[in-house]
Amino acid sequence: MILVVILSYSCATVFSDLQSAKLVGKGNFETTPNFTTTSQTAGGETDHIQNHFGFQLGYGLSNRIDLRARYEYIGVDKDIADVNTNVFGIGPKVSLLKDRIAAYVPIGFAFGGDVDGIDEVELQPTLLFTFPVGEYVEINPSVKGIIGDEFFCAFNLGLGLSTNLNKYVIRPEYGIFLNPGESGRNGQFSVGATIYLFKPVPKTE
Repeated sequence: MILVVILSYSCATVFSDLQSAKLVGKGNFETTPNFTTTSQTAGGETDHIQNHFGFQLGYGLSNRIDLRARYEYIGVDKDIADVNTNVFGIGPKVSLLKDRIAAYVPIGFAFGGDVDGIDEVELQPTLLFTFPVGEYVEINPSVKGIIGDEFFCAFNLGLGLSTNLNKYVIRPEYGIFLNPGESGRNGQFSVGATIYLFKPVPKTE
């Protein structure tokens, strides 16, 4: 979803999605608290980089368009750099094929913490896909470009697990982040829980 590669501080872009291609519906809300751990693989070695905690909010502007926002608090491993920061992103999510394909275009930036004053902004155009598997499981792959001072790309594969997909969804996810033309990659594992907050149905006399 969100952003910001701050290479001089060894802070990696937030590139997990933790959502499906479904929209929340006009006038409805959803929230997804989450945890992510990120590692870097280069030269045949893999090292842990950072953890971050955050949440997403989604609001249905219409039955085809949601507005989504996300906040993350990032803590980089202290043996790499003594860095902590906040990341915020916001953007529209548009249904392209009902409950199966959606486009999400967040823009975001880092602020506060140890990167106060860094004003790099990134755009992350993303395609989200959903494939139901039975009644209680969804497979949610996604692909995105990450556009800032440079261009990167990322691929995520998530699951949606629930006994009632209209009320809550547990979302484990794994993804990779690549710099085209360069060796090495970042990997992330995340887990989130989406809770749907539907507006009350008006009472009828």
